[in-house]
Amino acid sequence: MLPFWISIGLLSLVQGAVVAVPGGTPPGALRRLRGRRWALIPPLSVIGFVFVTRAAETAGAQGLTYLALVAVPLLAALALGRLAWNAHPPRPARALLVAPLFALAWADRGGLAGEVAALVLSALSCVSLGVLLATVTPPRWLAAGIVAMAVADTTLVVSDLLQRPNNALNAAHPAAGLPRLQSAVFGSAVMGYGDLFVAALLGALLAVTVGRSTQTRAAALTALLALGFDLLFFVVEELPATVPVALTLIVVVLARRWRPSRREEAPPRAGALDRSPIGQAAPRPAQTPTGR
Repeated sequence: MLPFWISIGLLSLVQGAVVAVPGGTPPGALRRLRGRRWALIPPLSVIGFVFVTRAAETAGAQGLTYLALVAVPLLAALALGRLAWNAHPPRPARALLVAPLFALAWADRGGLAGEVAALVLSALSCVSLGVLLATVTPPRWLAAGIVAMAVADTTLVVSDLLQRPNNALNAAHPAAGLPRLQSAVFGSAVMGYGDLFVAALLGALLAVTVGRSTQTRAAALTALLALGFDLLFFVVEELPATVPVALTLIVVVLARRWRPSRREEAPPRAGALDRSPIGQAAPRPAQTPTGR
């Protein structure tokens, strides 16, 4: 078993890497569903998880386990074939890589290789969810949803309302030795599925608003903040890992406000969403050029 500090450090690096992955082209038909209401999903996913699991602790955790067992491989295949940054244009054949990953996660459940395979599947499924949600949510509202998710997560951790549901979810096992895909487990550390989900949301948001270069820098910053945040484990047993992602978003927004004359160097991709800016005022109709 790997020491905790190595395990949680590697999970934090994965969380940062997830920010860099979104960037494929979602189905254009989803734009018809675009609306601000979708921004409620990130914070409600945390709050709803707590109430559902506390209401029926064992049954709720088992239900989420089987939901993840079905949904995670399908969403991971979608990410590999279409929604990851290197799947443009779409490459459906890559979706087949999910099969050997799932087989490894099943065959070596509890081993490091199996845990890595399960972690990759969970991370890729979060990429699909992040891109799909970014497609139907206006950027500023999605940014607010990310921050709200971190606030809700922090509140629940501080009030000790999240520990019991998390313990129940982490202890749940599907039948027949099938892999656990409802959370990110590596070595002696566990990171919640929502912690990867919020990282994918940030990556998808940046992919459709500011471009690849800023997205990559944000991924590195997320990893650094997460590693620094891990130092708090010397004094506490549980941390809201959504906080480094929200802090990265705030840093990106402030940096763009302080440098309004700098334009993103990467042009919009064909089929990408309208690049509505985050953290800036809307462009003025006057003819005087305004920077982003």
